[in-house]
Amino acid sequence: MNAESGSLAGRARIHAALGDPARLAIVDALILGDASPGEIARTLDLPTNLVAHHVKVLTEAGLVVRGRSEGDRRRTYLRLRPEALAALTPPPLPGVGRVVFVCTHNSARSQLAAALWKHRTRSAAASAGTKPAARVHPRAVAVAHRHGLALDPAGTAHVSAVVRDEDLVIAVCDNAHEDLTGPVRPRLHWSVPDPVRADTDAAFEAAYADLADRIDRLAPAVIDARP
Repeated sequence: MNAESGSLAGRARIHAALGDPARLAIVDALILGDASPGEIARTLDLPTNLVAHHVKVLTEAGLVVRGRSEGDRRRTYLRLRPEALAALTPPPLPGVGRVVFVCTHNSARSQLAAALWKHRTRSAAASAGTKPAARVHPRAVAVAHRHGLALDPAGTAHVSAVVRDEDLVIAVCDNAHEDLTGPVRPRLHWSVPDPVRADTDAAFEAAYADLADRIDRLAPAVIDARP
C-alpha cells in the first residue's frame, strides 16, 4: 500500500467510492473471489455499461485492479485490493508503552477497562482515579468475575501515583476528562455512562460491553504501531 492511499485524501476517496450501493455490492462480490465485469453484471443484474462506470471509479480509488485471463486473453478479471480496505482503519498510535484508564473514583469503569486491556492484548495496563474510592465497587468485581477477569477489591489509586510520562492516558468518564487539566491530560476520552449511578447488574454489564467494544477498536492501532 502506498503512502498516498493511507492519507486522509486517499481514505476519503475510498469512502466516496464505497458510498454508492452498486459499488459496495461489487466490492462485496469480490471479497471472496475474482470475477469478470460480465460476471459481475449478471450476478448483480446491472447493465454492463453501468458496471464499467462503477469499476472505473473503484479502480481509480485503488480498491480494484484488473488482470488479463491466462486462458482467454480477451477476458479480464477484477480483483479486490484488501490493503485498500485496510487503509480505512484509523492510523496507528506510535510510541505507546502502557495504557492507563482513568475515571473519577477508580472503582468501576477504569478498573474494568484495565482488566479487559490486559486480558485481550496481553500487554501492560493500569487504572487510576481523580478522587479514588476506598474500594472497587462490588458489582464491578462481580461483572469482572462473570467474564473471567479478576479485580483487586482494594486496588484503587490516585492518578498522581500511577501515571508516567510515556503512558497513554484514557479518560473513561466525562468528569475525569474535564477535571484533568494539569500535567496529566487524557489523550483519549471515552464517554462511558457511570454504572454506579444506576447500581444494577444490567448497568455494569452495559459498561463492560461498551468498554470491551472500544478496546477491540483501539487495540490494533496500538499493537500494530509497536516495533
